[in-house]
Amino acid sequence: MSPNRMNRRQLLKTLGAGAGMMALAACAPVPAPGAATTGAEGAASAPAAEALTVTVWSSFTGKNGETETALVNKFNEEHGDVQIDYQFQGSYEETAQKVTAALQARTAPDVSTLSDVWWFKFYLNQTLLPLDDLLEAENVDVADYQDSLINEGVRKGVHYWIPFARSTPLFYYNKQMWADAGLPDRGPETWAEFMEWAPALLQMEGDQIKVSAFAHPDGASYIAWLFQGVTWQFGGKYSDPDFTMHMTHEDTIRAGQFYKDTVHTYKWAVPSKDVQADFIAGFTAAAMQSTGSMGGIKANAPFEFGTAFLPKEKNFGCCTGGAGLAILTSCPENERQAAMRYIAFVSNPESTAFWSQNTGYMPVRKSAVESAEMQAYFEEFPQFKTAVEQLPLTQPQDSARVFVPNGDQIIGKGLERITVQADDVTAAFTEVQGILEEEAKPVVEALQAIEG
Repeated sequence: MSPNRMNRRQLLKTLGAGAGMMALAACAPVPAPGAATTGAEGAASAPAAEALTVTVWSSFTGKNGETETALVNKFNEEHGDVQIDYQFQGSYEETAQKVTAALQARTAPDVSTLSDVWWFKFYLNQTLLPLDDLLEAENVDVADYQDSLINEGVRKGVHYWIPFARSTPLFYYNKQMWADAGLPDRGPETWAEFMEWAPALLQMEGDQIKVSAFAHPDGASYIAWLFQGVTWQFGGKYSDPDFTMHMTHEDTIRAGQFYKDTVHTYKWAVPSKDVQADFIAGFTAAAMQSTGSMGGIKANAPFEFGTAFLPKEKNFGCCTGGAGLAILTSCPENERQAAMRYIAFVSNPESTAFWSQNTGYMPVRKSAVESAEMQAYFEEFPQFKTAVEQLPLTQPQDSARVFVPNGDQIIGKGLERITVQADDVTAAFTEVQGILEEEAKPVVEALQAIEG
C-alpha cells in the first residue's frame, strides 16, 4: 500500500477540476504484427491499415502480474489491428492516484484497472465511459457474466466497470496444523466452533505466541473489507445503501468486540502486517484471505492448505471485492472500440478460466465455470471450487466502505484501534461513524446531481 494516499475528498475535487479537460491526443500507432481474428466475441471486424495502441494501466505483481502479462501477450499475438501498451502502476491506491493526476495532465491511459473502492469515485466525477454500446458492438454476452459481479458496475442501468480480478474472502487453514490438533479436515461452521478449536491450534514459546490460531490484517491490508462480512454475520452492518451509518448498531459493536477479544482476551489471534506471508511461513494456522491470494499461497506454501466458507454467527455473511476494468472518457473516440476489444478478450470465458486457475480470482463468466476445463480444475484443486460455490451467497458491499471517500481506511483505522491498541469498541466505532457521516455528504450531493 502507498504511504502517501490521497484523501478521497481531494480526489473528488481533483477529478471535478479535471473533468473538463479530457481531450487526449491519439496514441502513436505501431506496426501490426499479424492478422486480426474475426467471427467471435470481442473479435475485430476488418483489420486496420495501422495498428492502434491502447494503453492499459494495471496493479498486479508477482504471479498475478505474470498471468496478466501472458494475457496481454496473447491478445497482441492474435490482434493485428490493436496492440496493448501494458503498464504497471503500483497498488490499487497508487494506480487510482496516478489516473487522477493523469486525467488532469491529459496523459491518462485508455483503460485502467480500478478497485472496488475506487471505480465509483471516477464515475461520480463523470470520467468513466458508458460501455453498453461498445459491449454490443463487440458482441459481448453481458448476461454470461456472474450476476453479482457485473451488476456492481452498473449505475442507472448503464455499465461502467467490467469485472476482471474479482474476489471474495475465504477461510484458509493449514491442514497439517489442523491434523496435529486433532481437528476435522474442514473449516469451522461457526465462530463458536472455532472458539472451541482455537486453543488446540495455538502454539506458545514461553509467554510469546509462536503460532497463532488466527491472524487479522491491518488497515492497509483491507481489514475493513474482511470485517464487513463479520458484521453481517453478527447481524450488523457498516451502512445502508442510502449512506445511513450503522457503525454504532449494537450488533456491529458486538462484532467489533469479538475481534478485539480474539487478540486481547482469548489471546489466540494476532494482528499481522502481512497475513498471506505469515500464513505461508506457518506463523498462523488460519486466516480470512482473498481468493486472489490463492495463486501465491498455492505456489509458495510448503504445506497443504484448505479453504472453507466464512464461519457463521447469527447469519452467513460474505462480500465481493477485487477490481474491474474501465475506459476513461479521455480515451480518443477512434480507440474506444479497440479498448473494449481488449476488455472483452481478457474477460471472455477462455481468458477468465486461464486467469482464475493461475491467480485464484473468481471466474467472472458463467460459461467458464461450466466449461469442461474448469470442472476438471475443480476436481484437481478443490480449494478453488470453494470460492465458486460461495459466490451465490455473497452480497454487495456497504456504501460506507466502497462509496464514501477514504471509507475503507476510515473503518480500517478504527479496527486497528481495537485489534492493535485495545481501545474501547464503542468509542472507536462512534468516532468512525462521525467521520463517515461527514465524508458521505459530498457523495450524496454529487449523486443527487448526477442521478437525480
